[in-house]
Formats: sequence, C-alpha cells, structure tokens
Amino acid sequence: MEYVYAALLLHAAGKEINEENVKAVLEAAGVEVNEARVKALVAALEDVNIDEAISKAAIVPSAPVAAAAAPAAAPSEAAEEKEEEKEEEEEEKEEEAIEGLGALFG
Repeated sequence: MEYVYAALLLHAAGKEINEENVKAVLEAAGVEVNEARVKALVAALEDVNIDEAISKAAIVPSAPVAAAAAPAAAPSEAAEEKEEEKEEEEEEKEEEAIEGLGALFG
C-alpha cells in the first residue's frame, strides 16, 4: 500500500510519477524498496487519469447515501431498470480497474 500512497503523494505535489521519484518517497519514509513493485506501479499508472480515478472513487460510496436521503417520486419500473443497468455497468468498469491495480500487490 505504501507504493500507492507514494504515487498519490507525488501526484498531490504535482511531481511526475516515475520510478526515481516513487523510490525517493519510499526511501524517505523508511520503506525497503522493491524495484519490481515500483516498476509495476509506474507501468500500471502510466495511462491512468488519477484525478478522474479519485473522483470516481469518492462518488461511489456516497451515491447510496444520497439516493436514500433524497425524497423522490416513485419512478416507473422501466426507468428503475435502466438506472440499475447503468449502475451495474459502472460497477463492472470500476471492478475491472481495481483488478488491474490488484496485480501490484500480488
């Protein structure tokens, strides 16, 4: 998990997420660096929009709370089915993204 935190720290600081920078953050934190994990992390994050991933992750847990708190008129069954399908598709996409990052910790 420290490797992901190092990448998030670099992102928040506006620094490039590369092997050298991730390694420097980990060493500064006193973590024994595994070069293979650093390379895997950097490669996995290469095509990831971190801001978008964070915003999607932040939305998911709050979505059920917002839906439960909002008083709404009873929607039609067709509208409910469409909404459920859309939510399932979004969940599948998120699960696929998470599975891709899971290889980093294997």
